[in-house]
Amino acid sequence: MAGIRMENKIYEVGMYCRLSKDDGTDNESASIATQKSILTDYVKKQGWHLAKTYVDDGYSGTNFQRPSFQNMIKDIESGLINCVITKDLSRLGRNYLDCGLYLEVFFPEHNVRYIAVNDGVDTLNKSAMDITPFRNILNEMYSADVSVKIKSAYRARFQQGKFMGTTAPYGYVKDPADHNHLLIDDKVAHVVREIFDLALAGNGIAKIRKHINKQHILRPAAYAAEQGATGYERYFEENEENRYIWSENSVRGILRSPIYAGNLAGYKRIAANMKSKKRPSKLPEEWEVIPDTHEGIVTQEEFDTVQQLITSRRLPENKGGFENIFAGVIKCADCGYAMRAMSANRRKRPDIIDCVQYSCNNYGRYGNIMCTAHSIEARDLFNAVLTDINRFADMAVNDEKAVRAIEKRLTETDQSKAKALEKEQRKLNKRLAELDRLFSSLYEDKVMERITERNFEMMSGKYQKEQLEIEARLKEVTETLSDSYEKTQGVRDFLSLIRNYQGIKELDATIINALIDKILVSEREKLTDGMVRQEIKIYYKFIGFVGELHITPTKRWTALKPKNCTVCGVEYVPRSGISKYCPACAKKIQREKSNESKRRSRERNRQACIELSAKNDRLRSNSGTAGGCARATRIKK
Repeated sequence: MAGIRMENKIYEVGMYCRLSKDDGTDNESASIATQKSILTDYVKKQGWHLAKTYVDDGYSGTNFQRPSFQNMIKDIESGLINCVITKDLSRLGRNYLDCGLYLEVFFPEHNVRYIAVNDGVDTLNKSAMDITPFRNILNEMYSADVSVKIKSAYRARFQQGKFMGTTAPYGYVKDPADHNHLLIDDKVAHVVREIFDLALAGNGIAKIRKHINKQHILRPAAYAAEQGATGYERYFEENEENRYIWSENSVRGILRSPIYAGNLAGYKRIAANMKSKKRPSKLPEEWEVIPDTHEGIVTQEEFDTVQQLITSRRLPENKGGFENIFAGVIKCADCGYAMRAMSANRRKRPDIIDCVQYSCNNYGRYGNIMCTAHSIEARDLFNAVLTDINRFADMAVNDEKAVRAIEKRLTETDQSKAKALEKEQRKLNKRLAELDRLFSSLYEDKVMERITERNFEMMSGKYQKEQLEIEARLKEVTETLSDSYEKTQGVRDFLSLIRNYQGIKELDATIINALIDKILVSEREKLTDGMVRQEIKIYYKFIGFVGELHITPTKRWTALKPKNCTVCGVEYVPRSGISKYCPACAKKIQREKSNESKRRSRERNRQACIELSAKNDRLRSNSGTAGGCARATRIKK
């Protein structure tokens, strides 16, 4: 045959067979058997020796990390075989880059002949090998096409709300009547419920994990293995107690999963393309979520609250044991930073809340170049918030007139604005319909040659520009109206919610997180009459900001009386009771002290150098004397 260098060499043949998916039987796939039959007959006709048969049944050709293929590569490297044959080129693989690497680099370097029987590919046939790269590209294109179709089918089922995981998530089981639907698993649903309740109470992930571990509950992987799922037993082979040790990731995974609010979540990790095996994780807000696909273990409101608590980087308890119920909620009104709970550095009092104050974290880190302290007593904040909640709760239960007044005040602007927007929306829709008719009429005039091509282009361009502008404005109006309707409904939802908290005497993190989105604390302000007040803004769930609160800080935090600077005599308002200098003199004295400290440090270093130099001189002198004595002794001898 032209182009083939004829050889009488007896080859040690490695026969390789592959199929992407088996045919569902307990035996080898029928296609694998066919491949073996064709290749065995070919080897016999050539008079070669069949050294070994390699089979990968159920492995994709786009990935070369197949067990039998890798065994074949090892046998080639050890010299066991010097010829590889497959039924066709696609059996070797469907990645044209890797296929080319084996055909053009690896096999020649190891003196291995490769033959694809049905495709007529033979590495000894140079003319046939010229077209082989194109065959590899076509094989890869086939895999890419199949991949696109499979992904499209999966996405379509996902959009329909069908669960397609191999095993149901912890807390759920697959519906026996429909394996793509989830049902609550009553055996462990209470564990999921407890985890969310602990999170809503302000507990962090580490604290929740410790609480669950104390109850000796099977961790999710161990529970799945107990239910018959495979692939989990390797985690417990060395230590049986590991079955009851939850990790923080397990707790975090449950708290972050929209599954538990009744929503299907998917596409959390997506490969860049068919060839890439890396699947980088997406942030939870980037996941694709299909709502209301099954019954939730927690409500959507509870799930949303937990997400807010997790992302606020909460520190619910400080080292002194103070329970920080406002963690993640209280913010500085000026810079927006969180406010941290800290010791107020005063004598101990019976209640720890009276020994704690909140201060701007931005000020705590960088000083007054970034912000001011915005300090507020924990007790003052607690009392102000408790009073405001009780005020709204009493109003919602007992004072319908006041309720209507609040509804009107919060939505009056929105309602009047909504009416204007609705009018504008109708006007825009009417104009769009007119433009459609104008376009139709204009096209008819062009066809009937009642207007010129130039006039048609000019008028159609003008109408099209106006149409795009109207559509953009219409979208903006529709979104604004939607927000207005949501706010009106939000007022009703808030009043319905806060009724449940009438007459409460104490606050905890659960109440704060259920009712409040954030609290803004302003800097203390000294009034003309010498009094000090501080403004607090509470943003409630559903309705946002209603009205500011003005509190009088505890007396120990009122401004100190002016005093005279001990250096320049100028009157100033001190920041602490031990202050002696005005701000200008304080900076000057601090600078002088710093310079004096540096001078003393330089003097100490200079003195140390002098002493070290003198010590070295003495050592050299002693060494010289000892040497002279030694020389005199030798001469005398």
